[in-house]
Amino acid sequence: MDAMDVKRSRKRVLVAGGAGFVGSHLCDALLAEGHSVVCVDSFLTGAPTNVLPLENHPHFTLIRHDVCTPLDISDRLDEIYNLACAASPPRYQADPVHTLMTSVMGTRNLLALAERHGARFLFASTSEVYGDPEVHPQPETYRGNVNPTGPRACYDEGKRAAEALCFDMLRLGLVDARVARIFNTYGPRMQADDGRIVSNFINQALRGEPLTVYGTGEQTRSFCHVSDLVKGLIALMTVEPNPRAPINLGNPGEFTVNELAALVREMIPEAKGLVYRPLPQDDPQRRRPDIARARETLGWEPLVPLREGLEDTIDWFRDANAASGRRKRETRSIAAA
Repeated sequence: MDAMDVKRSRKRVLVAGGAGFVGSHLCDALLAEGHSVVCVDSFLTGAPTNVLPLENHPHFTLIRHDVCTPLDISDRLDEIYNLACAASPPRYQADPVHTLMTSVMGTRNLLALAERHGARFLFASTSEVYGDPEVHPQPETYRGNVNPTGPRACYDEGKRAAEALCFDMLRLGLVDARVARIFNTYGPRMQADDGRIVSNFINQALRGEPLTVYGTGEQTRSFCHVSDLVKGLIALMTVEPNPRAPINLGNPGEFTVNELAALVREMIPEAKGLVYRPLPQDDPQRRRPDIARARETLGWEPLVPLREGLEDTIDWFRDANAASGRRKRETRSIAAA
């Protein structure tokens, strides 16, 4: 393929929330495929360090912007991924109104941008649309058991409304929109203080603290490594024809919180036992995706076993904590001088 063919085959892709945990891995994968990436992030929860290695990449552009405000991009766009929203309960509950508006108005603004450019659109929804499910495992046909007035509603209902917007625009023939329902995801670049169970357990263990378990620990989750998830997102964006229905992306392997805690304690012997705390309101009791539709439609299923995925996540946190410690010591040395 000559240089002109390469240029013609290179897509220009916008990733909203591209400096976040999942978004930054998606930017990496798209660049590795030879595409140009426009990363849009408000840095409310995204981390500049996640995309710092890309700042000199010739096909990477970073725009600081909150998608709640309309975005004007003059150069062509071929695809838009909307991953813009805080995704952990402590973060999205810190400013619930902004969380809701990010899902609803942010998605509306990005759909309008996709319509102007004729760009394909993928919305990163969530397993939270199923609420505390009464059907197990959860297929995409299940309509959920969501508390619309509870403390998690800003996230759950925001995502549900955004899905409705996507499918309305698709039915109207205005945007080729696709929707991924993402289940619990973990891996390198998670934020240590984001309140998610994997990052909580790993960092408490590395500090030699007891692991905090909410409720009895018998509630279940299904953990998908971020590398598997990114492959699923790209597969959903590129599949033909449009599935015209939401697709669950997650790992169907189901673990109790106690089982996860035991595995982390085995892998990080510095951990000091368990501490049990009350379960937060509306916290789901069981969470496991039915991925039959993803297997059939995308030819996708996760491949990374939990133990293997935890190993590289633990290694990343060890390195990140060591680097943070070095920076603090250097700062103290400069101040003392």
